[in-house]
Amino acid sequence: MKEAMFYEKLKDGKVRCFLCAQHCTISPGKRGICAVRENIDGTLYSLVYGKVIARHIDPIEKKPLFHFHPGSKSYSISTVGCNFKCLHCQNYEISQYPKLHKDIPGEEMTPEQVVREAELNGCKSISYTYTEPTIFFEFAYDCARLARQRGIKNVFVSNGYTSPEATREIAPYLDGNNIDLKGDDNFYRRIAGARLEPVLNTIKLMKELGVWVEVTTLIIPGLNDSEDFLRWVAGFIRSVDPSMPWHVTQFYPTYQMLDRPRTPVSTLRRAREIGLQSGLKYVYEGNVPGEGGENTYCPNCKELLIERYGFSLLRINMKDSRCLKCNTLIDGIGMP
Repeated sequence: MKEAMFYEKLKDGKVRCFLCAQHCTISPGKRGICAVRENIDGTLYSLVYGKVIARHIDPIEKKPLFHFHPGSKSYSISTVGCNFKCLHCQNYEISQYPKLHKDIPGEEMTPEQVVREAELNGCKSISYTYTEPTIFFEFAYDCARLARQRGIKNVFVSNGYTSPEATREIAPYLDGNNIDLKGDDNFYRRIAGARLEPVLNTIKLMKELGVWVEVTTLIIPGLNDSEDFLRWVAGFIRSVDPSMPWHVTQFYPTYQMLDRPRTPVSTLRRAREIGLQSGLKYVYEGNVPGEGGENTYCPNCKELLIERYGFSLLRINMKDSRCLKCNTLIDGIGMP
């Protein structure tokens, strides 16, 4: 265990956590919504520091980040726990585990070991992913600072519920962040146990602090696939930065949401059209390899710049981050 960051002590031994926007008030012997931060005798502790439940070497495109060192490998880690309770969570076995069990499983690792593993495997970055990285903030923060010293990039794959205080703390060491923008406020209340506004604020603040941000919307039939909602998302992203990539991704039934069908490719295609019509430069279709919506095109002359199949790069038609046909600079970090 490690004493938590971002909390204050209250009367009667209670504490208030402000690591994320849930702002849990936690009584002695109790845990927050994430179920991995516990009040022990008036002191808040992280129960997951160094307890890695999943670690893999992934293509950066899996995060998904398409404008962040394309084609590179990312050493990806996670602990158990999450501050959301999404009914359609794809990693519910680990995200919801501590809400159902008392123990905290995971392989003991130090930040030094994590960074060393990334180095040994030729990874350009470390991704804090699979569950919400904010809930293992203390460990991610120590890993990220060490990685920065070693020349390794750091990436969050996040639900965007990081508090402004925690966002400002991690931003100097965070290079990229893919943030989910799941639905409207009603969707967040019903499906995730959260609210919309903090997510929008995090997207804006991360961008303001110099972190490369890409946004993902998992499109679920009947819940967040209306044209009005999709136009609103596209308009919001454009208001922050029209060069911020938007990933519109296919849903498949899982966890407690088995009553919805897969998202039709036609819906993803329409969402992509809406994004481009709204003035976004880069919109991608996800989870549908081979359909063409994964490719990067020049926003100026529409030339095919990066051809993808799933998480693989098939062809690169750009140099020094520029389109070979019209010389337009393509936005991103570490672009070819």
